[in-house]
Amino acid sequence: MENNHLQNWINKRKERRNSLTADSLVDRLRNGDREALATAITLIESTRSEDLKLANAIIDACLEVKNDSIRIGITGVPGVGKSTFIEAFGKFLAEKQLKIAVLAIDPTSQATGGSILGDKTRMQELSQLKNVFIRPSAAGQTLGGVARKTRETIHLCEAAGYDIIIIETVGVGQSEIMVHSMVDFFMLLMLSGAGDELQGIKRGIMEMADALVITKSDGDNSKNALSAAKEYAGALHLFPPKPSGWTTPCFTCSAIENKNIDKAWEHIEKYISKTHQNGWFSANRSKQDQFWLQESLKEMILADFFQSDAWKNEYNLMENKVTNGEISAFTAAELLYTTYKKSRK
Repeated sequence: MENNHLQNWINKRKERRNSLTADSLVDRLRNGDREALATAITLIESTRSEDLKLANAIIDACLEVKNDSIRIGITGVPGVGKSTFIEAFGKFLAEKQLKIAVLAIDPTSQATGGSILGDKTRMQELSQLKNVFIRPSAAGQTLGGVARKTRETIHLCEAAGYDIIIIETVGVGQSEIMVHSMVDFFMLLMLSGAGDELQGIKRGIMEMADALVITKSDGDNSKNALSAAKEYAGALHLFPPKPSGWTTPCFTCSAIENKNIDKAWEHIEKYISKTHQNGWFSANRSKQDQFWLQESLKEMILADFFQSDAWKNEYNLMENKVTNGEISAFTAAELLYTTYKKSRK
């Protein structure tokens, strides 16, 4: 009996999935239907070829919807308090009657492929607000831990009328670079009290940041946070001017005490105003479109290559030769690519 119920549920789910059309989903999505938004994101994240066709049609339709959204990237090392900050910041924005979407990239285990997907648990109060949408996505095996379809998901959220799109990174590896290439404003959260505050901080990440925020500036840690902010502010003066014409601020905040959360929004508003005036805002988005065209093309070529069992075997043979020192990685790649090109003619 239980098997019949399960099969009926599976059949109904298949029927519902097969009846989906791009037009109907986009119409519902544009009317603020959160279930339609979640379904569209699931289609985008799917690896099924039939889902990919539908997802591409949905994305193309969503690109026609004009939206004055602000895309904000938030990064920082694990333990810096990203989720706590985002919850406080999101609640502050929600009080201004803004619609907020939070796209949280969860780490995926390289060993098991499993991910935590716990951001709704960590942002309990924020997730209960009606004008807030939180979507955790597993990072998978993509460069820097950034979810493969995050950029397309941004377009869906914008078509659904969300004013602020917040992207939380894993905070490790190359993820900061990838997220920086899909947002308007990039915020780096930092901790104090770790000895020399500049030790281990990558210059490149600091140069990318549009704001440096020293978190957990409360209780006994307030003095340490202020001291760290001064040190970072001094270091920022050594960097070359940004092409946006923006000077990166550095300040402390406490999400627990709700201290300086408003300052973060104040700086973002100033940045958006300045970059709209000097033309950097639209120029930067155009550059990002070009970057993601190249990234998407690379991904498709690699996917095409590894979909063939014959090419997988050829690759494994070359990999063994490289590992055994018989051939260099560069020569192996050139041989594989040359043979692959000939096979496509």
